[in-house]
Amino acid sequence: MGSVALMPAESRDKIPLTAQLNKIPRISDLRRYVDRRLVGLRVDRWSYWQHWRQLSDFILPRRGRYLMTPNQATRGDPVGSRMINETPIFALRTLAAGLMAGLTSPARPWFRLSIRDMDVSDNTPVRLWLDEVTKRMLTVLSQSNAYNALHVIYEELGCFGTGLVLIEEDYDDVIRCQTLTAGEYYLASSGRNQIDTLYREYVLATGQVVERFGLDNCSPQVKSLWASGQLDKEVNVAQAIEPNDDRAPQIPGLKGRKYRSVIWEWGQSQNLVLELRGYHEQPFCAPRWHVIGNDSYGRSPGMEALASSKMLQQLEKRTAQAIDKVLNPPMVAGVEMKNEPASLLPGGITYVMNMGPNAGFRPAYEVPPDIRGAEEKIAKAEERINRAFFADLFLMISQLDTVRTATEIIERKQEKMLMLGPFLERSQFELINPMIERVFAMMFRARLIPPAPPEIRGRAFDIETISTLSDAQKSTATTGIERLVAFVGNLAAAKPEVLDNVDMDETVREYADLIGVTQKLIVEQQKRDAIRKARMQQAAQQQAAQLSMAGVQGAKTLSETDVGGGQNALQKMIGGAGMGVQQ
Repeated sequence: MGSVALMPAESRDKIPLTAQLNKIPRISDLRRYVDRRLVGLRVDRWSYWQHWRQLSDFILPRRGRYLMTPNQATRGDPVGSRMINETPIFALRTLAAGLMAGLTSPARPWFRLSIRDMDVSDNTPVRLWLDEVTKRMLTVLSQSNAYNALHVIYEELGCFGTGLVLIEEDYDDVIRCQTLTAGEYYLASSGRNQIDTLYREYVLATGQVVERFGLDNCSPQVKSLWASGQLDKEVNVAQAIEPNDDRAPQIPGLKGRKYRSVIWEWGQSQNLVLELRGYHEQPFCAPRWHVIGNDSYGRSPGMEALASSKMLQQLEKRTAQAIDKVLNPPMVAGVEMKNEPASLLPGGITYVMNMGPNAGFRPAYEVPPDIRGAEEKIAKAEERINRAFFADLFLMISQLDTVRTATEIIERKQEKMLMLGPFLERSQFELINPMIERVFAMMFRARLIPPAPPEIRGRAFDIETISTLSDAQKSTATTGIERLVAFVGNLAAAKPEVLDNVDMDETVREYADLIGVTQKLIVEQQKRDAIRKARMQQAAQQQAAQLSMAGVQGAKTLSETDVGGGQNALQKMIGGAGMGVQQ
């Protein structure tokens, strides 16, 4: 994250259309451009759109919007009619909850700031400033709806392979997040294969359009609905957020912003724009689970589990039909019983005229179905779905059938964490970093960041995750340090000089850095050296005092020792010394 210059807060240009035309003389060209590009992005997304609809039907039926039709009367209709077995929903729920708790848990710090190419461990002002900034950012995130949005993103990533969240400035909570679901948005990548363009379609009520954008910017249709009091009548709206190709960095306002946002009424006159707006940085995050080539949309565990999810629903349906045939089988009877009274109820009586060998009712389906075999196939399908969504990873301890040692559990966890490694790396660059950069920049403009120490002004920041999952990824390094220290400690019992091979101070700092301990717990080098110097001085003083006390005690002992002639040992020694001097 680079340094951020102090800039005014982003604001919407709720100005009359005539003023917009005066400021942006090429408004009609801009409208034609965004209209054409929206149509092109819709064509490019068609194959994903079809795939997402199947994922919604068989994995996440309450998510995804695929037909942006205003005034729909079927939005509240029951969904999930193809779902008989809910295992895909539960597995995805486990994945989302596991990522939430393990990657961006609201209960503990999950990221850390550092200064690029600078060791801040021995710089108290910089270290304390970074800790204070991190603390304030975590407070802003917890007081907004950011964590709710993150949980939705993890569900979208697990099912559709792509998540999207808009991060806007908010007067009350500093930030306000809005998540979009599959089918609502269109994405495009830059030359570096990084998502930098977002187009979306949605519907707004007439009252919402007027309240947000102003009546002067609305189309004649919306003005007519407003005048007639039809405030809840919905209209189609589109938005385009992309890099500002006309940017002039030194010019204030829209011209100087890195990103441009255009909101317009979809299908209305090309001379109308509801809102023109600029952003200092990319206002959205579009993480992807896995990317192939230069695709703009990601691949997901849900896509891998789709075949098993379809088969699971079919197996459940067929198994239920087989059980139903056994419990309530279809019956056959002679034609002579047609239109005659008959009963299939327990205890019921059916009177038959001809009591031949084939008279009366009998089951038409007499082959006993293999219910147990079908249940085994269902269990295997459920197991494959849980593996696809990493449910066995996040529920590993609860699924152990026997009690295991802590060491074995740690080893098993490290082995399984390797499977999440690629996604954790991608989430760092497509979700964590952009989100933290955006929040920091908005807090900086709102003057919620304390002044930085002079030595780091203009320096670039680095963002490091210190979550449970990232710690598990680093556990190999910490385990190596623990083994080294234990090995050297065992050797030191027989040969103490072997301790000279290990820098214990640096070992402690490296270990604390790997496990994400706050820098406040580690004593800075100068203070540590001062403590050691004071300890050495105190030890020297104690040693001198002990020697002095030993001398006094020795003199007292000699003075109390009688050597005859009315003299003690001390007098004799002093006298002897004196005679020696006289001689």
